[in-house]
Amino acid sequence: MKRKFTAKGAVLQQEFFLILNRRNSLPKAFFWLILCALSISAQTVADSTVKKDSAVKTIPPTVNSSQNDSSFAAQTDAAQPLTLAEAINLSLKQASNLKTAQLNEQIAAEDVKQAKAAFYPKVVAAPTVIYTTPSLGTVTTTDASTVPATTVTTRPPSFLGANAVSEFQALVNTSGEIDISGKLKATLKRNRALLESARLGSEIARRDLITAVQDAYFNLALATLKRRGAEMSLKAAQDFENYTKLQLDAGEVAPVDLIRARLQSSTRNDELEQAKMTESVAADSLRVFIGYDFTAPVATEDLLVQIPQDNEIESYEQAAIQTRPEFAQFAADRLAAEQNVKIAQSDRRPQLTYSVGSGFISDSLRPKPVYNSLGVQATIGVTVPIFDKGAKSRETQAKLKIQQAENNRQLAERQFAQEFFTARTQAFSARTRIRQLAAGITDAESNVSASIARYSAGEAPITEVTDAANLLVAQRQALYQAIFDYQTARAKLLRAIGK
Repeated sequence: MKRKFTAKGAVLQQEFFLILNRRNSLPKAFFWLILCALSISAQTVADSTVKKDSAVKTIPPTVNSSQNDSSFAAQTDAAQPLTLAEAINLSLKQASNLKTAQLNEQIAAEDVKQAKAAFYPKVVAAPTVIYTTPSLGTVTTTDASTVPATTVTTRPPSFLGANAVSEFQALVNTSGEIDISGKLKATLKRNRALLESARLGSEIARRDLITAVQDAYFNLALATLKRRGAEMSLKAAQDFENYTKLQLDAGEVAPVDLIRARLQSSTRNDELEQAKMTESVAADSLRVFIGYDFTAPVATEDLLVQIPQDNEIESYEQAAIQTRPEFAQFAADRLAAEQNVKIAQSDRRPQLTYSVGSGFISDSLRPKPVYNSLGVQATIGVTVPIFDKGAKSRETQAKLKIQQAENNRQLAERQFAQEFFTARTQAFSARTRIRQLAAGITDAESNVSASIARYSAGEAPITEVTDAANLLVAQRQALYQAIFDYQTARAKLLRAIGK
């Protein structure tokens, strides 16, 4: 391609100098210059359709710039293009709703651990020292076990219920529940279902993030392509304005033609300024997802290489909608709601509890008093619900949540089907537009060349040239938009079938 263009440029250059050497042929020479510029523009668009190999990129360093329009465009064009896969990988590492969903998943995992722990006994050690002041009075007793009998004077503790002045307690207690009502088992199943729902929620959040990154990526690619197209259009308009000025100086055209050419340049300049603003905003949107600094340049791959593949859309089938993670999440939510019904029903059933304690309670830490007070205490209790007005209401509420989950599933199924058919229709339409507009670009460029030639020969007014230029710009913008619409519709279609 480059060799062909060089040869063609050389031929045009030779013809330019031949015309320039002729007498009174300066305006025609500039006409040939414009044709050369149009050839260069057409070749640039053709070369941009060739897909370029791209290596792994890293986050570029922060740059300090004035961020004016010209420097921004130059930095964007000089930056190494970021592939869509690389943008997605960077976004997955940033703070987002995906991170929140993953934290919710970890929280649900801890709930499962707590539900499992409820089946095991709880062991508690509670050593205690109690000191009670002695009574103000004294008690005299006779110890008949000695010969002769002796009199013993003691001071009892001051509180009525105290066992001794100094009391030492060292007890180890084991307690728990025997799940005869099924409450603990239902709680564990519910928490496992909620964990699965949270895991699927993380997957859904990941897919939503990828979809948002794809939209931002293609928006920037479209904005960049429109800005470059606006630069090409402005360059062509300025060349034509210069050519018209030379013709006016030679007395071959009316002054109004120069005014119209200048207005054409002004219009193209306004389009370029709007395109730069749109590109800057689109770049900021992508930076939010990938974690780039807002002063760092970012560029995407050329949108013109994102052309439709044959039979690509036809390979996506409606049956694949059922593979979306949302349906598995609905099933997990329904299972959790069913377990809530069982938990509510268990509140009206008996439940066994047990408690086993071992240790000593002594007024001394000496071996003999401690040994004499060692013992074991076992308690088994039965909780029998007699009256709980809210138990039936909780069961009814849980059953209503099952109906709610089923209703949400049916509604989502219709919405997913609607998204599938809408995206497929948009993709079909965009693919047809791309093929038609791509063929029309060549005709629009030929129309511009012919209009300039007719105007130079005095066979057509300048309005014919401006109309042809406007038509070429409109055709290019429509082609860029069609490629963008196809890629976004394809991304939505993949999202609709759970990919």
